[in-house]
Amino acid sequence: MDVTDWLLDSDPAIRWQVLRDLTDEPASVAEAERAKVTTEGWGAALLALQDEKGYWGGDEYGEDRKSVHWTLQSLRRFGIDPDAASVASAVKLVHDNVVWHYWDDLPYFSGEVEPCINGGVLASAAYFGALGEGSDRIIARLLAEQLEDGGWNCETESSKASFDTTLCVLEGLAEYERAASQVNTSEETDADRVVLTAVTTARHRGEEYLLEHNLFRRLSTGEVVLPRYGNLSFPPYWFYDILRSLDYFRSTGQVADPRVEDAIDKLIAQRQDDGRWLAGQPWPGEVYFALDAPEDQPSRWNTLRALRVLRWWDGELG
Repeated sequence: MDVTDWLLDSDPAIRWQVLRDLTDEPASVAEAERAKVTTEGWGAALLALQDEKGYWGGDEYGEDRKSVHWTLQSLRRFGIDPDAASVASAVKLVHDNVVWHYWDDLPYFSGEVEPCINGGVLASAAYFGALGEGSDRIIARLLAEQLEDGGWNCETESSKASFDTTLCVLEGLAEYERAASQVNTSEETDADRVVLTAVTTARHRGEEYLLEHNLFRRLSTGEVVLPRYGNLSFPPYWFYDILRSLDYFRSTGQVADPRVEDAIDKLIAQRQDDGRWLAGQPWPGEVYFALDAPEDQPSRWNTLRALRVLRWWDGELG
């Protein structure tokens, strides 16, 4: 079995992305497979675990991974169809009922105070069609909290950005821009355009922060910032790694910047002789069920993401 066939022998959440990103199949074939994410496998299982109040795991966030926040993040990474009836119903339950209990019972989609968390909330709100006053609040906070070096940090006393926080925020800003691009221009106000311009500017500054570090190096010495940036684990939750970062840049549709080449080399170095990538050490926290292979076993999520990143790199610079 070749690598593509092995990838296709999996959950619909992976299969449809393989068809879209790694094959020449028509878009209609990938979309037909995508529709199965709501009715089969991991996507359907997670949707079924939501309670009548809109919560997963009885918590909006929590240190385990059964909460509203991390479940929505997983569903988004599955590429589940936000317009599917079961998904729209689940998101409405969250919108109408879920609150931040430790932050004055703010509605979930209004976010809380940490930019790493708010970036994820914004990404979910944009992806699932839940933008509104709450996301306006998040955007205002994120724009105000951007540091001089271009990134963000959940440690508010620090004047230097964090790779983890910065990527969480960038994912949220990029999803917001994608959602905004779907709005009919005749319905846009001048205020909308001002906000969108500010978001785009902030995103570019944040991307530049990561790029000038070659995605994983210290500016001062060129050394690797943290060894765990090479730990490729899915889902990534809030943790930064080079594959998540490369896949983010790929997803924005921009030309591959030459400064990511060192990270590409690091990624290629982890490819096994059979053309697959192994699963990294899972991040801590209780889960409903595993979404990837055990550590050091062939990982479909890592292989899918790595192969599409390399196609992006080769396509732009090859």
